[in-house]
Amino acid sequence: MNKHNARKSFKEQIKNLKWSNFIFLTIAGIINAFGVIMFLAPVKLFDGGISGTSMLISQYTPVYISLSMVLVCLNIPIFLFGLKKEGIVFTIYSIYTVVIYSIVAWLITDVLPVDVSFASPLAQEDLFLCAIFGGIISGIGSGLTIRFGGAIDGVDVLAVMFAKKIGLSIGSFTMTYNVILYICCGIVMNSWILPLYSIVTYAAGSKTIDFIVEGFDRNEAAFIITSHADVICQALSEEFENGITVLDAKGYYSGSHKTIIYFVVNHFQVAQMKNIVHQLDPKAYIAINEVADIFSSQIED
Repeated sequence: MNKHNARKSFKEQIKNLKWSNFIFLTIAGIINAFGVIMFLAPVKLFDGGISGTSMLISQYTPVYISLSMVLVCLNIPIFLFGLKKEGIVFTIYSIYTVVIYSIVAWLITDVLPVDVSFASPLAQEDLFLCAIFGGIISGIGSGLTIRFGGAIDGVDVLAVMFAKKIGLSIGSFTMTYNVILYICCGIVMNSWILPLYSIVTYAAGSKTIDFIVEGFDRNEAAFIITSHADVICQALSEEFENGITVLDAKGYYSGSHKTIIYFVVNHFQVAQMKNIVHQLDPKAYIAINEVADIFSSQIED
C-alpha cells in the first residue's frame, strides 16, 4: 500500500469514530477508577491485567510515581504496539479510556477531599467487601469500554496478539497472566492473603464484564432436526410468534431428508418449546445454545 492509500485508509477509519462512544467511554473510565481507587488500592488488593501490575509497581515506587502515571506508561505503549492489528479506532478509544481512568484516579487520590491512604472510604478495611465491590464496579467500567469499542487494559491486546502463537486461547492467556501476577504479588509482599482476595476481585470483575458485554437477558437458540418441519414450525409460530429459519439437511447414515429449524426463545420458554416439538415429533433432535445479543434489521422487498 502506497502512502496515498495509507493516508486515505487512515482518514476512512477516523470517520468511524463516534462521539456517542466517547461519552460512554468517559463514563467507563470514571467507573473503573472509582472501583479501583475507592475499594482496591486503599487496602492493597489488586485488579487484574496491566491495571493490577500497575498497582503492584506503584506500591514499591516513590510517591511521585503514582498509580495514574504507571497506568499510562504501561498501557499506552501496548495499545500503540497493537495498532496495526487492532486498528486506529480501537486504539484511540482504548487510549482515551485509559487517560480518563488515570486522570480520575489522580483526582481521587490527590485533589478531592477523600482519604484513600489506608482504608476504603466505603468498606473500610473489610477485605471481602472491598474485593467484591471493587471487582464488580471496575468490571462495569471494563465491560462498558469493550461494549463501546475499546479496552481499558493492555493485557487484552497482548492476548489477541500472542495467545495463538503460544497455543492458548485469549481467555486462557489472560487467566495465565493474572495467575502469574498474583503469584508475584504474594512473593513480593511475603503474604498470600491479599493475592487470594484479589482472585475474588478478578472473578467478580470477569463475571461482571461478561454481563455487560454479552447482556443480562440471554436467550437460547434451538437447533431442531426433524422430519415434520411444517407442523412444528406452524405450532412454534402460533405459540411464540417468533421468526423461524428452516434449513435442508440429510442424515449421514440413513441418507434420509431432514430439516433443521433454527429458533430463538428466552430462558422461560425453553421447556414449553421442547414439549411442543416432542409432542409433534418424539424423535426430533434438539440442541440448545446460549446466545447473548440478537440483532435484526427490517428489510423491505
